[in-house]
Amino acid sequence: MIKGRLISFLGSEKKYIFFEVICRWVGLLLQIAMVISIAIIVGRWISYRTFNDSLYIYIAIIFAGMAGRFATDIFAARNSYMSSHKVKELLRDKIYEKLLEIGPSYRQSVSTSQVVQVTTEGVEQLEIYFSRYLPQFFYSMVAFLTLFVTMAIFSLKVGLVLLFCVPLIPLSIMSVQKIAKRLLSKYWGVYTGLGDSFLESVQGLTTLKIYQADGIMADRMDRQAENFRKITMKVLTMQLNSITIMDFVAYGGAAAGMLTALWEYTNDRLSIIGTIAMILLAAEYFVPLRLLGSFFHIAMNGMAAADKIFDLLNKRKPARGNEKVSDITSGISLSDVSFSYDDKRAILKNIEMEFTYGRLTAIVGRSGCGKSTLAGILAGKNTGFKGDIAIGDKNQKTLSESAIKKTITYVGHDSYIFKGTVRYNLLMGRTDIDDNELKEILQQVNLWEFLKNNQGLDTFIQEGGANLSGGQRQRLAMARAIIKDTPVYIFDEATSSIDVESENIIMSIIKKMAGDKTIIVISHRLANVIDAYKIYMMQDGEVVEKGTHSTLMEKDGEYANLFLAQEKLESYRRSEIVQ
Repeated sequence: MIKGRLISFLGSEKKYIFFEVICRWVGLLLQIAMVISIAIIVGRWISYRTFNDSLYIYIAIIFAGMAGRFATDIFAARNSYMSSHKVKELLRDKIYEKLLEIGPSYRQSVSTSQVVQVTTEGVEQLEIYFSRYLPQFFYSMVAFLTLFVTMAIFSLKVGLVLLFCVPLIPLSIMSVQKIAKRLLSKYWGVYTGLGDSFLESVQGLTTLKIYQADGIMADRMDRQAENFRKITMKVLTMQLNSITIMDFVAYGGAAAGMLTALWEYTNDRLSIIGTIAMILLAAEYFVPLRLLGSFFHIAMNGMAAADKIFDLLNKRKPARGNEKVSDITSGISLSDVSFSYDDKRAILKNIEMEFTYGRLTAIVGRSGCGKSTLAGILAGKNTGFKGDIAIGDKNQKTLSESAIKKTITYVGHDSYIFKGTVRYNLLMGRTDIDDNELKEILQQVNLWEFLKNNQGLDTFIQEGGANLSGGQRQRLAMARAIIKDTPVYIFDEATSSIDVESENIIMSIIKKMAGDKTIIVISHRLANVIDAYKIYMMQDGEVVEKGTHSTLMEKDGEYANLFLAQEKLESYRRSEIVQ
């Protein structure tokens, strides 16, 4: 009923729960004082049909108790908010820190939608656990003991009857705990699955519309939503059934206490004042535990969400060192590198490569041969590979993540352009650069003339660069990469899906950079890499050929076949355009 690891997140915030319990306990004492005062007033009226001056004292106690209850409720609510607010903030910080710790490779083990769901809805569910359930748990223990002692003063028998019924509520809670845990775990699994589908549908909406597959995806999401509705109804049914049992125990126990009090009164073992007090307190006796039962089922949802959060927080940090690259002139070398996303299929097998400093080296091959996976490993995006990678004078596994980022810049075909100005996007590469330098770099990528006719560096870019063409987006990403100014650059299909003019501009810049940088180009179009210092031809996760363009053509192997096939296809396209 208490999750130890969640409690550990409270830290100094435990004081807020303590103060809340104290406030509510003081409120209970005031409630008892009011009940006894009412019992005295009503009992004396029934016995004597008159009031005396002393009764005004009890009336004053009632009004003072009401004011005190109001104050304690406000303080309790404030402490409840403070405990849950601090923990929610801490949990979100922990999740964010874990994602930073894992780095870009986090998507190897958890989906983006799941991260969003546990960070928002999952953490919000825990608010009830900390603000309602935990304080109620401790308060219930204090409350029923306080009420028992109070009632035992008037009648031990009535107190014992009520005390006997108390354990039935926790027992009813515990009886459904295992069922609730299993059901809520399934609930969160279905919920995160629905979130995955929704995010995927939003991201791929344009493609779905183009292929008129939006109806198919809508039907799929409808089925998932219906499945989610069913599991939600099962959760609600379980909660309502459990609450019904608790209501039966609570009201039945209170009735048993009231009847016992009346029985004691009829046998002259309890005064009229004591009887009235017992009847009123019996109704109050089960309220704390009854509320605990109600909060328990809601808190169970939070605890199920906590399991998802802890799964994320338990993700192992990729093995990283703390060294920096001090000499990059020896280039980069891969020795017996293998990699797989799971144990079923190897993506890369025993890769041996060398990338010379100040040279352009190309990695080519048909789609699915492992080129981009290899680029992700070099850039530190994919972790868990076997073998060794030497970056300059250091092994990649001994480098800190920041050292890798300061040494290698990765530019993919889908480099993200952020909402904001052109200047805002460019300064992500490096902040210590003035506007004149930014303009020079934009001129290099042939983008300044376009921007100059708008608002220059203050030209507003929509989310994802939606108001730019594909070529302009890629050239802006290229400018940002140049600004970063690292000794190693990886261009992973950086010229795919753009116009010929932009492709030529980008390839020209890449070739110029090779004079004092280590350049690694991954390209589907072999015509772009014919001038490369060395070309690695990959097939099925292995290097099958290597050498310059001329030597590979002489071998008349896989590279030559692919190059000639592409050249023939491009010649055919050119002839079609001429016609």
